[in-house]
Amino acid sequence: MATEQKPPMPASATGVGERPKKRSLLDRHGPIERNATLLLVLSFAVVTVGGAVEIAPLFYLENTIEDVEGMRPYSPLELAGRDIYVREGCYVCHSQMIRPMRDEVERYGHYSLAAESMYDHPFQWGSKRTGPDLARVGGRYSDDWHVAHLTDPQSVVPESVMPPYGFLTDVLIDGEHIAELMETHAMVGVPYTEEMLASAEADFRVQADPMGDWDGLVERYPGAPVSNPDGLPGVSEMDALVIYLQMLGTLVDFSTFTPDASR
Repeated sequence: MATEQKPPMPASATGVGERPKKRSLLDRHGPIERNATLLLVLSFAVVTVGGAVEIAPLFYLENTIEDVEGMRPYSPLELAGRDIYVREGCYVCHSQMIRPMRDEVERYGHYSLAAESMYDHPFQWGSKRTGPDLARVGGRYSDDWHVAHLTDPQSVVPESVMPPYGFLTDVLIDGEHIAELMETHAMVGVPYTEEMLASAEADFRVQADPMGDWDGLVERYPGAPVSNPDGLPGVSEMDALVIYLQMLGTLVDFSTFTPDASR
């Protein structure tokens, strides 16, 4: 009696002649994902190496900020206005950092330079823009416009969501401790001279008095705006804030500025 012969099985079914499958990259990564300790160690190693590559060169550079003609420390009144700007949280809705992108440069002006923030403690770059960037706002609007805008923002920009700051006009400041504030900034590297510190209180008052003797002020702080924005006697917080805003972006002459190609 003849026995029935079964057809031969294909080589793929028996495994004969089949090449072993290569392990994919995901398969090789699997043990790392399943081992929390190994993942932590390797992540730490990657961060350490990356951090060393970025940070180590800084120890061999004399200066990481390009020297730019025109940059100077804040005058006493500008410094007081900047503190009011920070106190009121203006940085929450306004940045002071123009990125080197065509749309930003066309709208706001020349992109921001690191040197423009070299005397800022802390810097005011910002991370959100509810309102426009203010890095180049100095000189774009009149003092009257700024006072009206701060007093009643919707009166000049109807779609504005900015709250009013009219109360700043009612608060007078005398600059009694401005020299001490400048000394504190000098401790962290701002190059205030002995002459600047000695003249601090007088410079503070005269910058808001166009009729005063402000020649010495402008000699110590070239380009410092001199005006009485709110038009009232005494130096108010409104005066200080507007003077600060009118200075922003005006120190560097970008018509002659040439970036240092060696950096």
